[in-house]
Amino acid sequence: MKQLSTILTAAVLMLIGWMPAVHAQDATDQAASQETEQETGQAIDPAFESLLFDSPIEGSAFIIPVEGMIDGPLAAYIERALKDASDAGAGLVVFHVDTFGGLVDAADEIRKTILNAELPTVALIDKNAASAGALISYSADKIAMVPGASIGAATVVQGTSGEQAPDKYQSYMRGLMRATAEANGRDPAIAEAMVDETIEVEGVSEAGKVLTLSTSEAVDLGVADAEVASLDALLAIYEVDPADTVEHQLTRAEGLLRFFSSPVVQSILMLMMMGGLYFELQSPGVGFPGMIAAVGAAAFFGPHYLLGLVESWEIVLFVIGVVLLLVEIFVIPGFGIAGIAGLTSVLLALGFSLIGNIGFSFPSGEAISNAVITLASSLVMLVIAMFSLGRLIPRSDRFGQLVLAPSLSAETGYISADSHTEWVGRSGLAITDLRPSGTVDIDDERIDVFTSGEYIEKGSAIEVVEVQGSRVRVRAARKLT
Repeated sequence: MKQLSTILTAAVLMLIGWMPAVHAQDATDQAASQETEQETGQAIDPAFESLLFDSPIEGSAFIIPVEGMIDGPLAAYIERALKDASDAGAGLVVFHVDTFGGLVDAADEIRKTILNAELPTVALIDKNAASAGALISYSADKIAMVPGASIGAATVVQGTSGEQAPDKYQSYMRGLMRATAEANGRDPAIAEAMVDETIEVEGVSEAGKVLTLSTSEAVDLGVADAEVASLDALLAIYEVDPADTVEHQLTRAEGLLRFFSSPVVQSILMLMMMGGLYFELQSPGVGFPGMIAAVGAAAFFGPHYLLGLVESWEIVLFVIGVVLLLVEIFVIPGFGIAGIAGLTSVLLALGFSLIGNIGFSFPSGEAISNAVITLASSLVMLVIAMFSLGRLIPRSDRFGQLVLAPSLSAETGYISADSHTEWVGRSGLAITDLRPSGTVDIDDERIDVFTSGEYIEKGSAIEVVEVQGSRVRVRAARKLT
């Protein structure tokens, strides 16, 4: 008992001696907290501490929208916006992200631009940061998300089919996501799981599914630094005066460029150029098809050239191609070297203009494959349009209202001239060049005829394939083997 009493007495004395030290430490912490509050002007919610930078934000905040499809014009705009922010002495740049993704090469350009930025950067995801949008968000110093937002699903797909691209593209995207996550101190495995469905994130995403995170999941896994209610709430955390907030916007030229750079619009413009050129060459003079081709070419090349995304040599190559085609049609009829060279020049010029090259330096295969897909889809639409205009439209009721259609038929006994249907199948000789109309000799009789569009040289053998009234259609005679 005596020993127990001695131990209890010693414990009481130690407790009495320790309590002043505890009170002193509490007083010190409280003083430090009060000092911090005096410096910042308000107490910081612990949930937002991870959003703070080492130094307080001084200066204006630039809000840069990252919306719609990620494309080349957006990459050029973000580079300009960051330069404007730096020149204005901004203290913070906030990327207002709401996108379902876009082109990988454009996203990579944006990623490098943001990583190299000297200003503090924050990506505010409101509401979507999918695919290329996830890569861009990862490149910012801090990530904040509004309630109900999501980030992930960065698997590379090809074209508009939604099918996964080959593994070499997935590997490239995995490397970008991993490197960007490591650069800003985030878990690279989670970033890779947004591309590779074979990677499992325990408790969140099982193997076999591409990772997409909600706001709460992203915060819990350290992908996002905090959840904020809105853009205003984010700026309040950094104590940015609303008067010092700059809502950066696209210029009209950049807005038009983003519109015209859409793969769908680019396909339509190329269809206008090639289709208008084709139908203009089918009829002499300069008419409506030629005007359509000119408008399409101006809308295709003009905005890109003004912002430096189309090289002058690409426009020259396109003009040379058109001139060679005209020479082939009007000067040296037939389809020879000039025609092949002209068609090749036109297609190459259109293809090169879809790639964000500098001079003769071209980017990775991803940009080239996207250009090939856009060009190929345009050619397919051109063939469909040519078939529709040549076959279907003349038979439509609407077309009949625009042109004079015969109201008296031969079946009812009304004829304007003798119809020599007996000529069908007969052979003759071209007296003049047929391009596509001209004169032939059939049984020592001179007859005005036309072809289906092909060129037939003078002196060539022909055969009659169709007779409609006074209209006689012929083709080159088939050679017997």
